[in-house]
Amino acid sequence: MLRVAVLGAGRIGKIHAGNIAASSGAKLVVVADPFGDAAQLLAHQLGCDASTDPVASIDRQDVDAVVIGTPTHTHIELMLQAVKSGKAVLCEKPIDLDFAKADAAVSEIEHLGGRVMLAFNRRFDPAAQRLRRSIDAGEIGDVRQVLITSRDPGLAPRDYLRVSGGIFRDMTIHDFDMARFLLGEEPAEVSATASRLVDPTLAEFDDFDSVMIQMRTSTGRQCHINNCREAVYGYDQRLEIFGSSGMLQNDNVHPTTVRRWGKHETEAREPLVPFFLERYADAYRAELEAFFDAVAAGAPMPVTPHDGRQALRLADCALQSAQTGRVVVV
Repeated sequence: MLRVAVLGAGRIGKIHAGNIAASSGAKLVVVADPFGDAAQLLAHQLGCDASTDPVASIDRQDVDAVVIGTPTHTHIELMLQAVKSGKAVLCEKPIDLDFAKADAAVSEIEHLGGRVMLAFNRRFDPAAQRLRRSIDAGEIGDVRQVLITSRDPGLAPRDYLRVSGGIFRDMTIHDFDMARFLLGEEPAEVSATASRLVDPTLAEFDDFDSVMIQMRTSTGRQCHINNCREAVYGYDQRLEIFGSSGMLQNDNVHPTTVRRWGKHETEAREPLVPFFLERYADAYRAELEAFFDAVAAGAPMPVTPHDGRQALRLADCALQSAQTGRVVVV
């Protein structure tokens, strides 16, 4: 039974803590958050200890593993503290908003032999897993193109956007990781365009709300990513992989599979699920179980700090391309 501390009692921390509490292979020991009321409330709901000191929670003798769901600027400090304490770590993306800091942290983690997994949960979505298995089985031959559509239902709160690191590091970073996961090769060059079509005042943060990215690997495989912070019809998440022998696609998720036909409409359906917590609920659970399995077996982590480093590098390259209008070599 793996004994786990969850750091952060916000939106992501609640998801991880709830999934740990419901897991048969782990025990939720403590929830830590400097905002004591949030930690106390979550701990009371899930039957564990509460703390306002994340570092003290990492160092507890009855904690084997740590899940980090705190603000991004705290990730490196807490990861390294856990690694030095001999604890396994599942850390939310990104490692940091500064690539140089993230790169140095990855090198230190590797030097220390740290057992760290980056939480790119979309890899563990059942549909994404099925796509990857189909690619590996050769069902579509050689991958030629990957198309990723990811659109949020609406802008995040302004206070969040102010500190998010920008759309490429905050939102598109998931898609950069999925591109690497599905292409099977590292992108070698990046070209991006970016606009403020939803909220022109994002210029205050030097940020964008609508972006398109083109990437190419050294063998010529291509990837197209399109993001927007606002899709009036809901949370739009689609993937397409085109190969030499066929094509794979996934579809958006609705609350039910029911469709309606009537005098004024055909094939009408319920709206898409509201947002990522609902769309990727299964992925969050599967991600956590994959982490537990790797720790228990002493196996390699399914998503590594190196993967986090590479996704952040692609984000920085895309931002540079959008700002300069030039193709950027990774």
